Amino acid sequence: MTAAPRVVLLTAAGIGDHDRDLRPLAQALADLGAVPAVREWDDPALGDLPADLAVIRSTWDYSGRLDEYLAVLDALPFPVVNRLPVVRWNARKTYLAGLAAAGVPVVPTTVVPAGPDPVLPDVDADRVVVKPSVSAGGRGVGLFPAGSPAALEHLRTLAADRDVLVQPFLPDVALGERSLVFLDGRYSHAVRKVPADGGYLVQERHGGTTGPHRPTDDERAVADAALARVPGGADDLLYARVDLVGPGPAPLLMELELIEPGLFLGHAPGGAAALARAALDRITDGL
Repeated sequence: MTAAPRVVLLTAAGIGDHDRDLRPLAQALADLGAVPAVREWDDPALGDLPADLAVIRSTWDYSGRLDEYLAVLDALPFPVVNRLPVVRWNARKTYLAGLAAAGVPVVPTTVVPAGPDPVLPDVDADRVVVKPSVSAGGRGVGLFPAGSPAALEHLRTLAADRDVLVQPFLPDVALGERSLVFLDGRYSHAVRKVPADGGYLVQERHGGTTGPHRPTDDERAVADAALARVPGGADDLLYARVDLVGPGPAPLLMELELIEPGLFLGHAPGGAAALARAALDRITDGL
């Protein structure tokens, strides 16, 4: 009798039910005859598990320990998806500059190199967003009046040990950030994430709310253009989330989430099952 495939779902300490995709995905894997195991990515015994595949899910604390995180994934004796070259490329938001240079419509982004005397760039906007190049869940992101001492101080703090991104604040964020979700290289579903009144961060822990969204043709086109530039190509991705902002006729890429995105599977009937099947196909196909 063929042994049941064993799939490790990687999370982080303290996540619990904050990852609303984790339980449905584990159940979908079990329904398909697999043996799922949820483990924290920094568990010292992770590499000793008998596993055929690890799927990165809610490893949301990696940004402060990126080198350790990459080393752990690289040392695992079983395959990891999304693949490590994709994780390395996507972990630093400086990839946005490369996508913009390739012609993908991206929120205007200036990368300020790490160093003791960073220069705050001139930005054609009333307010600017200053964010670390490695971040998750809105950590380290600040909104300031353009050219203000507070913006420069935040830039200096972040640039002490990392590259920093400076972007204009787009008022359209208040209308909602659109997230297009792709499973196994194909479009699955989309949601609109709206910040709390007066806010600008859309994560639920910052008061944001989420609802279904039907993407426009322009949004699909920007998402496809961004995914086409991913190392290895879009077809190799088990999952992806493309975050867009801006007015409908001119959507701009805000972020391309390929490591540990929330996939909003609750907004996609059959989404957890589709993701589980795609993961098991990778075991069958030997990646």
